[in-house]
Amino acid sequence: MPLDWDYAAHDAGELGLKATAAFGTIYTGMIAHTFNAMGYRALATEFAAASNMYARGAKNYGKPAFNLPSIKIDDLIVPVHEEVVLTKNFGNLLHFRRETDRKDPKILLVAPLSGHYATLLRGTVAGFLPHHDVYVTDWANARDVPREIGKFDIGDYTRYLIDYMDYLGPDTHVVAVCQPGPLVLAAVSLMASQNSPNQPLSMTIMGSPIDPAAGPTAVTRFADDHDMDWFEQHPISLVPLGHPGFGRAVYPGYKQLTAFLGMNLGRHVRSQMEMYEHLRKGDGESADKKIAFYDEYLSVLDMTAEFYLDTIEKIFKKRSLANGSLFIENQLVDPSNIRRTALFTVEGGKDDICAPGQTAAAHRLCNNISQLQHFHHLEPDSGHYGIFEGRRFLSEILPRIASFVRQVAVDKGLNYSEIPPNTRLIPPNLWGSEAGLPAPAPRP
Repeated sequence: MPLDWDYAAHDAGELGLKATAAFGTIYTGMIAHTFNAMGYRALATEFAAASNMYARGAKNYGKPAFNLPSIKIDDLIVPVHEEVVLTKNFGNLLHFRRETDRKDPKILLVAPLSGHYATLLRGTVAGFLPHHDVYVTDWANARDVPREIGKFDIGDYTRYLIDYMDYLGPDTHVVAVCQPGPLVLAAVSLMASQNSPNQPLSMTIMGSPIDPAAGPTAVTRFADDHDMDWFEQHPISLVPLGHPGFGRAVYPGYKQLTAFLGMNLGRHVRSQMEMYEHLRKGDGESADKKIAFYDEYLSVLDMTAEFYLDTIEKIFKKRSLANGSLFIENQLVDPSNIRRTALFTVEGGKDDICAPGQTAAAHRLCNNISQLQHFHHLEPDSGHYGIFEGRRFLSEILPRIASFVRQVAVDKGLNYSEIPPNTRLIPPNLWGSEAGLPAPAPRP
């Protein structure tokens, strides 16, 4: 049974914290100004740093903005317009429309619904934009969706993905980052079983728990060690008064954030201390990098209880997709129905959330895709976030995805604009040559 008091207590405590932090910010700011006026610059810097940290304690980490007003293509700065092209109760489809005549591959970037907003993929979107026409799933904060709208479980999520792909049409390449991998695979499987004309040309699945047992981690062990009664009683709460979703059962963002921080508590404590040191030394550039990261990292949303519990039970505990027993809207999900969509999987060698093997399991399930349409890349030194953000993503992973989607489309007779000269293409590895294993043999 969901808890009906803890979310309200959290909201009340947050208001008290903001009041205390706001007072501390004003007080330390006044002292910093006084010392600075008196010529004590060093002391002024110390108190200014403290004032900044107080302010962060009072900050409301709501939904961030993508803030991608332009992108550089070749040597030109091209304006970008963020537009909602399909509106749904639990998630809109965003289009990052570029003011350019380029014809580039159409990418549906499926953001994770696992605690953070789609803006967690800001760097991913920016990386794709110079040579792709990018659409992104923008999932809603469940506490903002009125209870009378109804449920949102993994079946609804999968139906949303099918609707998005139907809207975008058959020349789409879908890219799933982390959590959505199993449900993207489910959506494409159902579209294939119905011979949909809008099956995507390709699907790229990155760091996703297709088969959690293929590479156990602390995440999979936690799911295994707790029964469903525990998950129903502890993480789930009811949205309190003051929010549009009052009374809805959710897995609150603040509980998810506590779990995120707890997985690497020492590292986060060190980062906060380093941030303070950068501020007190006047190293604004270094401090700004950490501030930008935590502004995003501390912005979390609520998931509906039914979506979270479905994911725990069916994806992690029962491994329903991996063992062929997943049903969506009373239809069996059978990835062997997929024949027209090429598959590329990406894993990080140091991923401690979704270990190597979990994502590559998709190749075993998609055993009727042509052997020459199975591709895989293992980035040896990359952790979980490194496969979609940062230096290794931009230099090693993104070029392989770009090469993959372009070649798949060219093989189907599509023509695209030339790739910008400042972007290199690296062909992805065929599954067999990368892993030392043959591609899955077609079923007789």
